[in-house]
Amino acid sequence: MAGNTFGKAFAVTTFGESHGPALGAVVDGCPPGIPLAARDFEGPMARRRPGRGPFDSPRNEEDRVEVLSGVFEGLTTGAPIGLLIRNRDVDSLAYSDLKQVFRPGHADLTYHRKYGHYDHRGGGRASARETAVRVAASVVARKVLEPSGVRVRAFALEIGGVRAERIDETITEENPLSCPDAEAAGRMARILEKCRENGDSIGGIVETRASGCPAGLGEPVFDKLDADLARAFMSVGAVKGVEIGAGFRSARLFGTENNDPITPAGFASNHAGGILGGVSNGADIVIRAVVKPIPSISGPQETVDRRGNASLLQLSGRFDVCAVPRVVPVLEAMTWLVLADHFLRWRGQCGDRAQAAGHDAVLEKAP
Repeated sequence: MAGNTFGKAFAVTTFGESHGPALGAVVDGCPPGIPLAARDFEGPMARRRPGRGPFDSPRNEEDRVEVLSGVFEGLTTGAPIGLLIRNRDVDSLAYSDLKQVFRPGHADLTYHRKYGHYDHRGGGRASARETAVRVAASVVARKVLEPSGVRVRAFALEIGGVRAERIDETITEENPLSCPDAEAAGRMARILEKCRENGDSIGGIVETRASGCPAGLGEPVFDKLDADLARAFMSVGAVKGVEIGAGFRSARLFGTENNDPITPAGFASNHAGGILGGVSNGADIVIRAVVKPIPSISGPQETVDRRGNASLLQLSGRFDVCAVPRVVPVLEAMTWLVLADHFLRWRGQCGDRAQAAGHDAVLEKAP
C-alpha cells in the first residue's frame, strides 16, 4: 500500500500534486440516498481556500469541486464518489531552481531519498494543497453524520505564543485567524504582521471539538478512536504533535484529579476528551494539534544540492505567514472523516444498538 487511502468502511483516496492539472478524491463506502450537490462544497472549500486572509498565500484558486460519479438525480448511489478540483493559478517559475536544491523544513530531501524522481513544483504531493480534496471529501462525511446530531468545530487556540483565553466559537467567523477570542486575535495579528515584515513565519495550536457524538465509536485494540484521530491529524503536513482531552497536562495530575466522575447526569468533567479505552463515551471529543511554522521563509538558509554540495538558498514565491488559520478547516475535515468511518463500522457491527445511538446508556447525557 502506498499510503494514499484513509479509512476502512468510509474510505478516501486522494490524488494529484500542487502544480499538476488537478487534485482529486475518491470516496468509497458512502451510503446511498444522501442528498449531495456541487453547491454543498462551496462553503467548506471557501474556508480553506488560499488568499482568504491577510497572512495567506496570494495564490488565487477558486477550488470549485466537480462531482464526477456516485451521485444521480441529486442523491448518492452507493457507488464511489469521484471529486475533482482543477488547479487554475499555477506559477511554477519560482520553483525552477528547486529541482537541484533542497528546501529546509520541507519534504524535498526525504522525497528525493525515497523516490529519486518526484514533482518538486510547489512541494508536489507533499504540498498543503493536497488537503483541499480532504476538505471536499469531508463534505460527504458530514452528510453521513449530521442527521445524527454530530457537530465538529475547530479554531485557532494559540498563535505565536498568544493563547485564546475566552472561547466564543461565534467569533471565529468574525476574524481571519479563526480565533474564538477577539482580543487575542488582535494580538496574534500584530505578531503575524511582524513576521511578514521580517520574512519569517510562526506556528500555533488548533483545537477541534466534536459534539453530539454517540458513545460507542472506536475499535479496540489497534483502531481506537483516539489512535485514528491522532493518525489523521498527524497526516497533515504542518502538524507536529497531538493531544486529546487533558493530554500532556495529565502527566502533572493525580489520578484523583484526572479521572472524570460519572454521575446520573453524565460526566462531571472531561479530562478524557470524550474517549475511554479507545471508544467514544458521549462527551465532547476534544483534540489539540501543534502546527509548525511554515518552512518557506524569505531569509537565506543553509542547505545542500542533489549532489550533496553545500548551498545557500533564498526562496521566492507565494507563501503563508502562518498555517494555523487554513489548517483549522483541514483538521475539522479529518475529524469528520474519522467519525464517519467509525460510525459506519459501529453501525455495521452493532446493528440496532448503533441505530439507537446508545439510548440505554447513562453516558449519552454526558456534557
